Order: sequence, then structure tokens, then C-alpha cells
Amino acid sequence: MKADKDQVVSFHYVLSTDGAQVESSRDNGEPLQVLLGRGQLIAGMEKAMQGHAAGDAFAVDLAPEEAYGERHEGRTQRMSKKYFQQAARLKPGMTTVLQLKEGGQRQVTVHKVGMTTIDVDLNHPLAGKTLHFDIEMIDVRPATPEELEHGHAHGPGGHAH
Repeated sequence: MKADKDQVVSFHYVLSTDGAQVESSRDNGEPLQVLLGRGQLIAGMEKAMQGHAAGDAFAVDLAPEEAYGERHEGRTQRMSKKYFQQAARLKPGMTTVLQLKEGGQRQVTVHKVGMTTIDVDLNHPLAGKTLHFDIEMIDVRPATPEELEHGHAHGPGGHAH
């Protein structure tokens, strides 16, 4: 079976940029599992996976517009420390995740830490970078009706949310 919209894909990946490895799914041991076509991956990666089958291994380079977009200077915001988990541990240059009011999350980079506020760069840490992925397709299967209804893949034994 070849990967396409509304199919569950399990895969391992290694992400590199500027010649340095950023992360790897093998660090956790388990492959990543996603429901294609539901915005769970950056657009360029979803597009690159389509048409591949279990056992395929390939590499893809994604320009910023296919990944996290271009970097926009001046996208900083001052926020109260109360919005950060473990705010006392944050230092300039560190990345952290903010919970958004409208739901979801946003990864930001700490720019400056004050007494009661933290200035963050709202650009994704990988914005403006060309990303290199080495991908190994582990499994491709049809999504279950429940996965389609929920909009995401469920692991072995059903959903855990």
C-alpha cells in the first residue's frame, strides 16, 4: 500500500539542518505515527511521503516555505512569567512551548528574561532554514473509522487521549 491522504503512516526520521542533526525519532525508539492529510506534519514532509510504501527509505530537502516558513525579524513579544512552565529555569536562547488560548501549542525561543516577564521570539526555531530529512517508512495502512472521526492516528490498542 502506498501512502496517501487519510492513511496511517508509521516512519522513522532524522532531521538535520546546516549539516547538524537536530532530532531523530530513533532517540525515542518508536516510529512516529500520523494520519496523512490532517496537518500533523509540515506540508513538505506530507507531500514527500505520498506514494511511498512500507520499506521505502528516502531523503528530502525542504525549503523554508515548505517547512516552518521564513524568519521574520522583530517578532518578539513580552509575556508574564505566569504563562511559562518552570519560568525560573528559562534562559536566553532556550526553546519552550507555550499553550495557546485558542488551543494548541507554539514553540518559541527565549530572548530575554526579566523579573516578572519573558521576551520570546515567536518565530519557530527552525524558521528560515532548509531542512533535510532521512525517512524510513515502517508501515502504511488504512485509517480506521474512529481515527478518521478523531482526525489522528491511534496507537496499538486504540486511542489514548
